[in-house]
Amino acid sequence: MAMKKGTNMKKKILLVAASMTAFIYIFWRLFFTIPTQHGMISLIAGLSLAIAETIGVIEAFSHYKNLSSNKEPEMPEIPIELYPDVDVLIATHTESAEILYKTVNGCTHMKYPDKSKIHIYICDDTNRVEMKELAEQIGIGYIGLAENKHAKAGNLNNALSKTTSPLVATFDADMIPRSDFLMKTVPYFSLPLMKKDEDNRWVRRKEIDVNYKIGFIQTPQSFYNPDLFQYNLYSEQNIPNEQDYFFKEVNVGRNRTNSPIYAGSNTLISREALEEVGGIAIKNITEDFATGIKIQSKGYKCFAISEVLAHGLAPIDFKSLIKQRQRWGRGCVKTIRSFKFLFSNLGIRAKLSYITCFLYWTTFFRRFIYIISPILYSVFGLIIVECSTKELMLIWMPSYLLYNISLRYLSGNLRNQKWSNIVDTIIFPYLVIPILLETIGITLKKFNVTSKERISSKNVDFKYSIPHIILIVASVFGLIFSVEDFMKYKHLGSIVIIFWLVMNLYFLIMAIFFMLSRVNYRSEERYYTNLDVDISFNERLLKATTFDISEYGMSFTIDTPEYIPYDEDIDISIKYLHYKANLKGRVVHVDKFMDKWKYSIKLNHVSQKDKNEYYQIVYDRGHTLSTKMKSNTIKEIKLNTINRSKKHRTSNRKLPRIRLKVNVNTTDGNIVEVVNFNYEYILFKGRLDNKNINIELRDDLVLRCIKCDKSTAKDNTLYKIDDWKNISNDEGFREILLSWAGSIENKEELANA
Repeated sequence: MAMKKGTNMKKKILLVAASMTAFIYIFWRLFFTIPTQHGMISLIAGLSLAIAETIGVIEAFSHYKNLSSNKEPEMPEIPIELYPDVDVLIATHTESAEILYKTVNGCTHMKYPDKSKIHIYICDDTNRVEMKELAEQIGIGYIGLAENKHAKAGNLNNALSKTTSPLVATFDADMIPRSDFLMKTVPYFSLPLMKKDEDNRWVRRKEIDVNYKIGFIQTPQSFYNPDLFQYNLYSEQNIPNEQDYFFKEVNVGRNRTNSPIYAGSNTLISREALEEVGGIAIKNITEDFATGIKIQSKGYKCFAISEVLAHGLAPIDFKSLIKQRQRWGRGCVKTIRSFKFLFSNLGIRAKLSYITCFLYWTTFFRRFIYIISPILYSVFGLIIVECSTKELMLIWMPSYLLYNISLRYLSGNLRNQKWSNIVDTIIFPYLVIPILLETIGITLKKFNVTSKERISSKNVDFKYSIPHIILIVASVFGLIFSVEDFMKYKHLGSIVIIFWLVMNLYFLIMAIFFMLSRVNYRSEERYYTNLDVDISFNERLLKATTFDISEYGMSFTIDTPEYIPYDEDIDISIKYLHYKANLKGRVVHVDKFMDKWKYSIKLNHVSQKDKNEYYQIVYDRGHTLSTKMKSNTIKEIKLNTINRSKKHRTSNRKLPRIRLKVNVNTTDGNIVEVVNFNYEYILFKGRLDNKNINIELRDDLVLRCIKCDKSTAKDNTLYKIDDWKNISNDEGFREILLSWAGSIENKEELANA
């Protein structure tokens, strides 16, 4: 307890110090540094930078307040009778049946005291036959809609008009719920009925506050595939998903002002609240955002929680990502600038919290200003900030350092200032104009649903990098001039400009790396997990451990290089939690992995029941991407440079290639050295002329080797084993082979000792 108090005290001291230095800095900037005596262009540029910094400080202060204490509610323990009926609405527009199948399967496996109270519906606003057939196949409801005029809002409102349960769960087509989604969200709706007694046990309240009503519970939107920033910058294991910081920290922090954002998916909502606000908001391209505000305006208490209870697909191409962000930004700006918001019944703190959402979308203007300002000074000689170097270091430096430390401290290591700047630098050229247009009232009437379909080509067109290239060239000129200025005049202010330009250049270079893109060669995402599996073939049983699993395949490791047939199906039995699946698959690749052997399997001929169970084994878990920031500037540049110079190589090796380097006796009395062996082929050292080589392994087992016509091995000779499949299944041969393999391993261990 003492440690916790000490930690909280340090946090408060840090936040107070960061806030004070930030406000001192902004006061100084606004009243003492504006270049009023250097012409109109300098004045406009100077004011733009000062305003950008001021907005940044206001937004940061709001984050400080929201993140300074944990406002995540404690979930009550409730009796079974308080679990009501729930309608689960899965909204789909153009998504494929394959994507919907996984989501529906996840929904059907959700736990509940009485599963007859869960009512699942595919809500299809394009009336597709395949969606109706999918619903019938799995045994859930289907609600079609023709001539939908209000996009997703119209789709959900149509479904709401045909269902009656008191709670409604909404999922996007690709968002797969965890099996405990309902068990970890439904109890929150009983908070008005429950309290803790003196023994810290949950009991029913004797007096109920009729004004205390729960509107919705928002869980994080998490993704099982790397987002574009993780993937294109080779950082899947180094940085968390870009949305994690918002959903796990920022949105949860907004609980303190009753302003968590309804994100449209992975949410449980009160039907009463929806009916009171007239359903999902229409005539808004971010209907979920507007609906959340309406519900909170009616006095409903809403909560965001940090536990991931569903996950889906992040946008997989830059065009889709930009369209998504433009829609989010325009929808937020349109809602906040409306009179309905300004004169709503939201509390003043909630309104201020939502105004910071609007301020967030000015980030992209601010990023442009932060990049262009040192260029204007160093290249064009415009005075942007009128101050001495001493003043700058004494006032700006403490504020800058404390802001970065505070963000890292409060964000749970999910985000730092550097990566925020990288992301903003990548996308700002394509958000500035749309957000500006929406701010002045030029509204986007229609929008396209974010594509979640796989692409096999590069996910970014390099033409998107043109603005970044122009800014890099300008920054390089600015850097050259600033270095010359410092060398000539020894002016310390040049060091600040050099630092600023170098930082911006780093962000711009990372943007170029991003735009260089990266081809996704995989057809589905892999989860790295260690599960026990039984592998059966030819009356043999092998015990193995998975290395990774995916929808259509898996890889597993075993200790020894076993022969597993690659031209026929093998049986695979896998268990996880209460799921069990019996699968069939074929070996598509084998390789040595550290001190084990890894076999990659493509699954096929899977029954419906086993497919459903296996999908749950794959998806009813947390993703295996990075959940904490492990950022290193030099490492990031090195990683991107090296990986982009590598050529993608594929291998179709389907049998283990075993390095042996053992001498064996042939039946004609010679000794040959075996270099390696893969059950089907054997490689002998040296250029041998023998068309046939026979090796007697025991009285009744001779290894008959037939020379291959063509061999790519230099200074060695390749032979094919006659009747290799039958020999490979011989247990005695297996023991001899493993003794050979053990011999070379022992030699290597002695050599390394």
